[in-house]
Amino acid sequence: MKTFNDPARVKRLPLDLLAAAERLREAARGRGADLVDFSSGQPDGPAPAKVVEALRSAAADPKYLRHMEDRGIPELREAIAGWFRRRHRVEIDPEREVVITAGMKEGIGHAMVALLQDGDPVLTPTPSWPTYAFAAVLASGESIAVEVGPGIDFMDSLVAATEKAERRPRGIVVNFPANPSAAVASSELLQKVVRFAEARDLFVVSDLAYGDLFLGEEAPPSMLSVPGARERTIEFVSLTVSYNMVGYRIGFAAGNHALVSALTRVKSYLGGRSFGASQVAAKVALTECDDFPAVLREKYRRRRDVFVQHFAAAGWHFAPPAATMFAWAAIPDPLRHLGSIEFTRRLIEGAGVFVSPGVLFGSSGEGHVRLSLSVEEDRIRLAGERIAAFLARVAAEPRPSHAPAQRGGERS
Repeated sequence: MKTFNDPARVKRLPLDLLAAAERLREAARGRGADLVDFSSGQPDGPAPAKVVEALRSAAADPKYLRHMEDRGIPELREAIAGWFRRRHRVEIDPEREVVITAGMKEGIGHAMVALLQDGDPVLTPTPSWPTYAFAAVLASGESIAVEVGPGIDFMDSLVAATEKAERRPRGIVVNFPANPSAAVASSELLQKVVRFAEARDLFVVSDLAYGDLFLGEEAPPSMLSVPGARERTIEFVSLTVSYNMVGYRIGFAAGNHALVSALTRVKSYLGGRSFGASQVAAKVALTECDDFPAVLREKYRRRRDVFVQHFAAAGWHFAPPAATMFAWAAIPDPLRHLGSIEFTRRLIEGAGVFVSPGVLFGSSGEGHVRLSLSVEEDRIRLAGERIAAFLARVAAEPRPSHAPAQRGGERS
């Protein structure tokens, strides 16, 4: 039987560290361990009842069981324009400036195919969800890492990364509020990003997936609300986390007509149309469920506060996230030398707690872990008790005489 070597672009993709981490979890469960699992990137509750009923009803209608238009059904595009108007005071043309996507990965991946040519570099945040950097690779482009996170000046990172680049970047990807670091951006910062892009004639891809999950008082701005951004920006929004629509595979992109058209054209060849009934359900979410994200925010605020309180009492201190459904936590000092994969293994075995190793989000995430707020409060308290006992045992162990050097900055 003939065998084939991996194509060059596939070889450039990293080993699946997520699968390796999940094997640790499944092995522990196989031993009968009761794990408190903070690794999930998905919300844990149901979608609004109106949305579920709309999905059920539309799924029985033959017209929604056919292939939908590449741009998405008109009713949903109109609803998206209304949502931008109410939520961000941005006027969007539903005919020319909106396209429905089957989630964020598919949308951003197709955008990279549409916007990059062979070898084109794109500036991507790190640590981040791997889609940004490796969608560029799969589009035959290159990724230039830009540091983002607590205590980091994003503009300084952006300038430094651009100056070090061997080729002129073609675009920038921004993700605020950020996964995994929960970093947020002010309107002033987004204005600086747009001015930076204007000066270098770059496109901007904005991932606003967590825009509704702000845990403070002030809602994060849309990049499209910044003067001048519409000339070069395409912004992606997902209904997964804002409306608990996990599995509906529904999101959308809006912004510059040429960028939206390019994405739509790629989709017409590669697919990625969302199920018609999911689109009907999304229309209901955006027109009849404006109060639902506020309910989610309150739930995540309560969990965050319990999280920070009980983990601090256990001896593990980190800043409360200002947005998203994640906390980004440095590994406790006595165990920092282990690295995030080995720390995760030790935490499973020693505390019955599972987290996402920071290195899953790029090598700059090493030394950290991501913890999801999609866990009930009683389980968060239980995890705090277990971690307190675990760290007490660690403190009683002999300390290593030296620690291995941490890996350097991310490369793609």
